[in-house]
Amino acid sequence: MTLPRPENYLPTSVKEMKALGWDHVDVVLFTGDAYVDHPSFGAAVIGRTLQEAGYNVAIVPQPNWQDDLRDFRKFGAPRLFFGVSAGAMDSMVNHYTAARRRRSDDAYTPGGRHGARPDYPTIVYTRILRDLFPDTPVIAGGIEASMRRLSHYDYWQDRLRPSILLDCCADIVSYGMGEKTIRDIADRLAAGESVDALHDMMQIAVRETSCPVTVKEGKIFEGETDIVLHSFERCLNDKKAQAENFRHIERQSNAMQGKTLWQRHGKIWVRVNPMLPPMTTGEIDASFDLPYTRMPHPRYKDKRIPAYEMIRHSVNIHRGCFGGCSFCTISAHQGKFIASRSKESVLREVRQVTAMPDFKGYISDIGAPSANMYRMGGKDLSICRRCLKPSCLNPTVCPNLNTDHGPLLDLYHAVDAIPRVKKSFVGSGVRYDLSMHPTGNQEIDRTNRRYNEELIVSHVSGRLKVAPEHTSDAVLAIMRKPSFMLYHEFSKFFEQVNSRHGLKQQLIPYFISSHPGCHEMDMAELAAETKELNLHLEQVQDFTPTPMTLSTEIYYTGYHPYTLEKVFTATTPEAKLGQRKYFFWYDRAYRADITRSLQKMHRSDLINKLFGPSRPYPRQSPSPRRRR
Repeated sequence: MTLPRPENYLPTSVKEMKALGWDHVDVVLFTGDAYVDHPSFGAAVIGRTLQEAGYNVAIVPQPNWQDDLRDFRKFGAPRLFFGVSAGAMDSMVNHYTAARRRRSDDAYTPGGRHGARPDYPTIVYTRILRDLFPDTPVIAGGIEASMRRLSHYDYWQDRLRPSILLDCCADIVSYGMGEKTIRDIADRLAAGESVDALHDMMQIAVRETSCPVTVKEGKIFEGETDIVLHSFERCLNDKKAQAENFRHIERQSNAMQGKTLWQRHGKIWVRVNPMLPPMTTGEIDASFDLPYTRMPHPRYKDKRIPAYEMIRHSVNIHRGCFGGCSFCTISAHQGKFIASRSKESVLREVRQVTAMPDFKGYISDIGAPSANMYRMGGKDLSICRRCLKPSCLNPTVCPNLNTDHGPLLDLYHAVDAIPRVKKSFVGSGVRYDLSMHPTGNQEIDRTNRRYNEELIVSHVSGRLKVAPEHTSDAVLAIMRKPSFMLYHEFSKFFEQVNSRHGLKQQLIPYFISSHPGCHEMDMAELAAETKELNLHLEQVQDFTPTPMTLSTEIYYTGYHPYTLEKVFTATTPEAKLGQRKYFFWYDRAYRADITRSLQKMHRSDLINKLFGPSRPYPRQSPSPRRRR
């Protein structure tokens, strides 16, 4: 396989554009990420989609917003519009830790260096473009714009912010997965329509001067086609109103046939049109089959892009997730309904990976948002069309859900049969509550058990990562995760399979501290229970509120949006550190503090479980002296 040349990519400079024989561009895309021509990078997907539709598309990765703005000027005004994305992550998650400390690196930048994008690039880039080219439409998309399409809590500024349309200068926010939306926008603008005429399109958010429904302030209106939410101003003054709004926002983002949402911001109305139906297999195949080089642009030469290194030998098999975890934004962006690729499309991409010059025989991940939801969905779609539940797995697995892992096993076998593939791994998160669920159908239950065994034996690189998240049933209920007892069952099965096949693999669980509903006592009991399982926790994190998740709304408002009952949340740095320390009970540095805390809570039983009966802590053996 020869390395692709610049002409195999979307042009990033006028020189590259002229080398293609173009005298103009139709669309210029600006992104906060480096340009990696791969289906895991949104700007590449949007650019290739428009290119396939016959448009001349240029891309400006990580433009300099602090100089004379030459990066924003170099292509001039495109014929149709500018597209803007902050990148594959919300910029504030990218830039700051859960403790609000600035990160020293950026995985989406060459060399991993920080500082290549501003905070809130969607706002910064669109304002610059509006100043420079006031008559050219600007379309915003990507995670940052999608998750901020209505009023939202911003953890890093610790305040409620309005819809991003009030802060940025985009004409339209194309939210969610944008291939169909962006092509429709381009086609309609190319046909001579004005950008203001596009407000009827699905899966966009726009500003309006008025709302077609007259409602009384203080009440949410829900009609057959429209929902009018509490105004931004009311939410600023009443956190319960913000919580009440979110219930409708989340339910509509998970609806197969949603309603239009309206929210007033002063004299401006923000209108969010419903999501498009899930992509068909043919549509998602067409997106993944576009002529990606699957590599970073040659402009980066030998510079390493960490985010690309993680996925360069991986293959995504579907979009969407019906897990509905409270702290996750996947369904709000991709939807809860699964859009699966065909086996043939996946195998075509695997063959591309095997042809890469650095491929050593190992596919790093045959995965997706949740690795084991391939080709799953409702048995009776008429039930799904009426359903507004955010999760198909919580509080119990939906009886209408097809949980057959047979198609996924068939896909694994086909991938492993491809020449040059020595082994394919599953690096994405696996929902063991899905694969272990007893369906009542003996054939499917046997298939699912076989899936679990083959996963452990053939697709684990020594360590299988799973996400129980907590041990407290009360906390897990808020997280929309299964009881920790199911982790015990899966762990037992994992050990049995390892023993039967002579393997010495590890099960690595993820846990979260300071999640809404979690008290310090819950963390102390988590420490005791995981110690009993002989776990020294590695994959842990402090809960970080991100826009448009149920957990974030509880964190900010103090209310559960579905019950409007108060929920305790650790919000101060002291309270959050007070919970996080229990992850590291085995570290001497934390022992005295943990002991004092447990004494205050009158839990000497937990002190004994963690540290044994009260006695001096065993001293380390002195290091042997060097011989002279």
